[in-house]
Amino acid sequence: MRGVTDDDPYQWLEDLESEAALAWVAERNAETRAALADGAGFASLKQSLREVLDASDRIPYTVRRGAYLYNFWQDAGHVRGVWRRTTLEQYRKDSPEWEVLLDVDALATSEDEKWVWAGARVRHPDHDRALVHLSRDGGDATVVREFDLAGRAFVQDGFQVEEAKTRVGWIDADTVFLGTDFGPGSMTGAGYPRTVRRWRRGTPPGEAEPVFEAETTDVSAWGAHDTTPGFERSFVGRAMDFYRDETYLLAPDGARIRIDVPDDASAYAHRRHLIVTLRSEWLGQPAGSLLAFGFDAFLAGDRTPEVLFTPDGRTALAGHSWTRHHLILETMHDVSTRIEVLTPGSDGGPWARRPLADVPALSDASVVGTDPDVSDEYFLNVSGFLQPSTLYHGHIGGADTTDVLKQAPPRFDAAGLTVRQFFAASLDGTRVPYFVIGPDHSRTGPGPTLLHGYGGFEVSLTPFYDAVAGRAWLERGGTHVIANIRGGGEYGPQWHQAALRAGRPRAYEDFAAVAADLVTRGVTTPAMLGAEGGSNGGLLMGAMLTRYPELFGAVVAHVPLLDMLRFHRLLAGASWTAEYGDPDDAADLPHLRELSPYHRLTADRVYPPVLLTTSTRDDRVHPGHARKAAARLRELGHRVLFHENTGGGHSGAGDNEQAAHNEALMYTFLWQHLSPPNP
Repeated sequence: MRGVTDDDPYQWLEDLESEAALAWVAERNAETRAALADGAGFASLKQSLREVLDASDRIPYTVRRGAYLYNFWQDAGHVRGVWRRTTLEQYRKDSPEWEVLLDVDALATSEDEKWVWAGARVRHPDHDRALVHLSRDGGDATVVREFDLAGRAFVQDGFQVEEAKTRVGWIDADTVFLGTDFGPGSMTGAGYPRTVRRWRRGTPPGEAEPVFEAETTDVSAWGAHDTTPGFERSFVGRAMDFYRDETYLLAPDGARIRIDVPDDASAYAHRRHLIVTLRSEWLGQPAGSLLAFGFDAFLAGDRTPEVLFTPDGRTALAGHSWTRHHLILETMHDVSTRIEVLTPGSDGGPWARRPLADVPALSDASVVGTDPDVSDEYFLNVSGFLQPSTLYHGHIGGADTTDVLKQAPPRFDAAGLTVRQFFAASLDGTRVPYFVIGPDHSRTGPGPTLLHGYGGFEVSLTPFYDAVAGRAWLERGGTHVIANIRGGGEYGPQWHQAALRAGRPRAYEDFAAVAADLVTRGVTTPAMLGAEGGSNGGLLMGAMLTRYPELFGAVVAHVPLLDMLRFHRLLAGASWTAEYGDPDDAADLPHLRELSPYHRLTADRVYPPVLLTTSTRDDRVHPGHARKAAARLRELGHRVLFHENTGGGHSGAGDNEQAAHNEALMYTFLWQHLSPPNP
């Protein structure tokens, strides 16, 4: 454990709004501005990226709620954005007519508040009211206000909840399930609601009827009501940690009936079905399987599943969506998508299956909308690293009609670029896939390369069209690499679980193996190889810096998690102990001490230059992680730049202007340090 120390002289930087901490942030921001933003080319790069983010011909993705398609839209004229809706007939046009429901810019101006849109829950099945969530400057905590869709206005004396990490959902026109901060004891140690209450219109939220309570040590409690005609049911539950939960059917008399599946499985009811996704073996079915049961039969004790998907060594479940009569199944084979349609058999008979659509190799396809109440309509988005998104609209049944609704234009010059997939051998021999997007290096020789990874929380990095990276990196001669390391979900639960807790170094070994393989293949050299990641990916970057500094010419970490001895005491950190371990548990403390990049920093190693970015308003990963690491790196004499945006929450940016600025900082930094040497 070379260089590991428990010393923490910079804990004062965890005080978000202290005068001393903010003064330190201002000084670091000024240094970064002088080093990156004041130089030639920064303004034009930022403007080019802003054009991508604000482009009026982007695909406006929608969700169907009854007769309308809803969309939230931001551009240069709508910095904070507008919530709007249209009909499918209008949406088919190149320039649809949109009905603007809520202008967040106008609201922010009228209330002198930096509101950021955080979503809305439209009441089903009437679609006449919504519970709108608004965040102050991008944090996870929101205020909730009831909104009248017909009148396009907030409901005076309607449902309103003060700022908190609130969970709220409709039961009927005059009742909601509510979990929020009711004062001491009402929130878990992770900062999420511990109680679920049934709140009736016109009554104070504090007088709402309690229906469920989780433990203080749980992550959160929740309640939900299914309004599907003929299948009206209420459920409550608790998340004990990130991967274990309990779900209960709430009987009319208030009794709770446990949905008796393994606590690491996810389960939900859909009409007459109970759908279960496994993280561990159960009923003879392996982890990663998707199972279906008759809901009533399951409650009566029948444990005979219809197996909808079984993984293999190279194929994993990516997701699934319901239409009125079918289930669309998305799977990944070596991180490329396959799409099937599954149809329940009549009277409980076997399910039928068939392909839905052909997906190009090394591409991603995802269902972005369905209409499970009424029809077998679906919206399917297909894209790739060099393939701008195409949005299809289709109906399952008969001839399976499908047509192109929208197609995004290219945003960068892809001439001479290719997409290839390779596999690196990790330290223990595991085969780790990664994508390389760039020129043919057999002709061009090694060049500047940016390696991106995440490696945690079952998150899969699938092919996507990144127009910002395209303009800022690819069309200027760079190569972009996406590493599908363990800790993600690319090969199912076992791929994730291999890097849990004390196994986390497996993710780091995978990423380092990809970095070394890029050099072996002649794609790049260590001096021209950069590494970049955010949040848990920022922890990955901290590991690269402290464990494998010789592999990289520069490292960028966004909103990073870096102090693994105090993460559980900062904001939402307590909810991640199932992923990393608990520093208060003597059994976990040794591996967390060794994992902690902040505590591994030392003066006697040569680190590549580092850029750390965060947000004062990030109420998920505390900005103290990045602040303290930057301060320690400075103290030890290493090259580090630090940028803290005052707003933006965990995304680091609350609008396109901030996002373009952050991206321009990163790419300017990377080009400064990874550009090839002069001949």
